Formats: sequence, structure tokens, C-alpha cells
Amino acid sequence: MKKKIIWLTGLSGSGKTTIAKFISKKLKSMKFKILNIDGDKYRSNKKYKNNFSKKKIYENNISIIKYVHEIYKDYDYVIVSVISPLKKTRAYAKKKFGTNYYEIFVNCTIKELFKRDTKKLYAKAKIGKIINLIGYNSNIKYEKSNYKKITVHTHCETLKSSSNKILKRII
Repeated sequence: MKKKIIWLTGLSGSGKTTIAKFISKKLKSMKFKILNIDGDKYRSNKKYKNNFSKKKIYENNISIIKYVHEIYKDYDYVIVSVISPLKKTRAYAKKKFGTNYYEIFVNCTIKELFKRDTKKLYAKAKIGKIINLIGYNSNIKYEKSNYKKITVHTHCETLKSSSNKILKRII
């Protein structure tokens, strides 16, 4: 079986981690060997400061790609859920992993992100306590990829339907 990297990208709160957990559970039930890499956990394990400059975001994403490249052959699926707003880092991952790379754009409207706001990031950004929330009030914009990818719309699709759309393409 070809080893696969499932790269879930999108704004904070769009559902990347939730989808990653759901598809991971499904794949594990099918006896696949899975590794989940969550951007927030990876960042805290690396003890990065809360520096969300373009340079630090780029370095963090490249670090994740290099780490995945070192270990992905030990797994059937490596599922990465990270905002990864910069097109060039995702293009680098696509080049590095070739046909093993599946990019999933987890799309969600700002209105729905405000409604969900489990981490209260959007509420804090609205009142100016956070001044660099990607996709809302940051100088760093989320850059969409120009190549073919899987897109799910979590503001109007259920977790199950979004996840099944992904599973149909990756299994």
C-alpha cells in the first residue's frame, strides 16, 4: 500500500482537528496504522513562543513537513491538521511527498467561525485582544492553493459527510 499524507488546512476553528480525529478513528477501525499531527500540539511540544510572524509560521510548517518526511513510511496514513496559511509551504509538501500527498481545504465561513469559536479567538480578535488572527485581522492572509485538492465545507456539511468525502478519495 502507498503511504499517504493527509494535510488538513484551513482557518482556526474550521474543523481540521475534528475531521482528523473522525477519519483517524475510521481508518484505525479498518486496521490501518495512523499518526495524527495537530498543529497546536506540535507547536507547543516544540515550545515555540506565541510568535505568529510569517517567518515563524513558514518555519513551523517546514519543520512539520520535515518531521513527517522522516517518519511517514512507518505509517499507512499520517494526518496533519494545521492552519498552514502559506501556499508555498503546502506546495513544498506536495512536491516533497508527490502522489502520497492529499491536501484537504477545510472551508468555513467567518460567520460560522464566530458562532463556533471554541477557543474564543474570534471574540478576542473582535475586541482587539488578538491582533493577528489569520483570516480575520491578520496581515497574513490564508492563501488558497492553485492545484487540485479536496475541499470540504464544514459550515454546511456534517462531520460525517465531510469526512466521507475525504475517505472516498484517500482509501
